[in-house]
Amino acid sequence: MATTRYPKQGKGSRWTELGLKAIPSSWRGDYIADGEGLTGEVRVASEGRVSINFKYGYKWRGAGEKHYCGTWPDVALSAIRAERDRARALVRSGASPSDAKRAAKIEAQATIEATLAEAARQQAEDLPLRAMLEAWLRDGVKRADDNAELQRSFEKDVLPLIGAKPVRAVEEGDIRAVLRAVIDRGTYRMASRVYADLVQLFAWAEARKPWRALMVEGNPTKLVELAKLLPHGCDPDAERDRVLSADELRELQVKLTDMEAAYAAAPAGTKYGVDRPLKKETQLALWICLSTLCRIGELLMARWEHVNLTGGEWFVPAENTKTRVSWKVYLSPFALRQFKALHALTGDTAFCFPARAAAGEVPADHVCVKSVSKQIGDRQTQFKKRAGPLTHRKHDNSLTLSEGRAGAWTPHDLRRTGATMMQQLGVSLDLIDRCQNHVMAGSRVRRAYLHHDYAAEKREAWAKLGERIDVLLGGFNQIRLEAKQA
Repeated sequence: MATTRYPKQGKGSRWTELGLKAIPSSWRGDYIADGEGLTGEVRVASEGRVSINFKYGYKWRGAGEKHYCGTWPDVALSAIRAERDRARALVRSGASPSDAKRAAKIEAQATIEATLAEAARQQAEDLPLRAMLEAWLRDGVKRADDNAELQRSFEKDVLPLIGAKPVRAVEEGDIRAVLRAVIDRGTYRMASRVYADLVQLFAWAEARKPWRALMVEGNPTKLVELAKLLPHGCDPDAERDRVLSADELRELQVKLTDMEAAYAAAPAGTKYGVDRPLKKETQLALWICLSTLCRIGELLMARWEHVNLTGGEWFVPAENTKTRVSWKVYLSPFALRQFKALHALTGDTAFCFPARAAAGEVPADHVCVKSVSKQIGDRQTQFKKRAGPLTHRKHDNSLTLSEGRAGAWTPHDLRRTGATMMQQLGVSLDLIDRCQNHVMAGSRVRRAYLHHDYAAEKREAWAKLGERIDVLLGGFNQIRLEAKQA
């Protein structure tokens, strides 16, 4: 049975810190009386440490109640008595210490919840543009490439400038700053795309929570006119119409050939002083684009399993095409030679244009679909507004054609050039469209019922184009050879 213990001085005396320290572990479960309603239960931990749990006993509404005052030695005896005195004062004032304790907990919790709510409100008000973009990419837009190009564009041109800025603080001046940075590079078409994407982003956000509430000053893109930021007379949405002339195609071949010859002729140990020629794979990609009318991105994603070098066919799966319609290219002898030369370089991989891989590893993907365009652009820097060379990139005008009089050219221009050459050879416009895998015009009924694949006609059209390119380039090579021999 539990025993009530008193200080050595006897009942009515008060315990001291030294007296508590002297309590033996054998008093486990006993009570010590400290007077004025304060009693403590002796507890002994497994390692023999003695502690005392103090409570203040009082009457409340006719029943006995106890109020916890603290555990010694974690709480000093003086603090325990002070808590007893506070509880006793509450009882005398007509308040229950237990109710007061519960009320204090409720008030403390309410204070915490209010603080968290205020923090959440402040955080919501300070949501950055990056968070709005992420929400839009996740729920508001779905493009054919799974938004990869859209995200790349924002990461390059938008987020570095205003990505961390709260949506509520984004102003028309911020939008203009983003667009001017793109325009200053001379990439007017890209500026138009970025502007259109920003308009779409803010229009989506303007209709939804929590973004709608953050645009207290309105949609900033509605106050920006792209035309007023562009050079006078510039139409960024005008379609390119650059077509390489026969002389330019010959000039391109000469430049590529001469660069390779100069590099190969450089003595060992001096090659670092000679410009490296354009990668052979890139050169072949250019001639394949010209002779097949394919898009450069479709070509760079090609896999060898889809190229039939024996039958002279290249199948382009729907997921690799802009139109999301698969198509088959019937390779002319000229185009087939390019693919065979490419196979000698990359045929031991799954991809026609494999990405770089560590030594001994198999390439896990194709090269970036922009890689060839970058290589061509880096060799026509007179048309670019660059402060200087980009890291690990070329910076010259070695592939500028016609001394730049006709402007810059791109790999996509070769697709247009090949189509124009087909037109000159008498191929019908409808058949040229089919050779380019364009979405064919006409009613849905016609597209549903007319399924002739025009394989023979397309094969003949591509063959004519290949013959024309062979004559154009091969004949010129013969002239150069005869001139050198003379």
